[in-house]
Amino acid sequence: MAGKFVVSRSKDGQHYFVLKASNGQAVLQSERYKSPKSCANGIESVRKNSQEEGRFECRTAKDGRTYFVLKAANGQEVGRSQMYKSDSGCRNGMKSVATNAPGAAVTEG
Repeated sequence: MAGKFVVSRSKDGQHYFVLKASNGQAVLQSERYKSPKSCANGIESVRKNSQEEGRFECRTAKDGRTYFVLKAANGQEVGRSQMYKSDSGCRNGMKSVATNAPGAAVTEG
């Protein structure tokens, strides 16, 4: 099973997506978008930017856990990961996005 983007609607009617790895684990979630077209553009941005060096940034939360963000060329955040207990988990999550995003199918959630 390949990775997939699952597009859903939030309670306030906005659209967002989650990139799931081939094992079904959520590895990246987007911001919320007002229109389906903007959400689709966000998916394409993840596909493109996940292949560009330097677009991932590992960060540390206040509780000491790590997470990463994926940024577009203009510096805008296009997705954020779950929390990880270790730096190696964070790095593996970034690799998973880079591996799964380019060929991931898009489904409705």
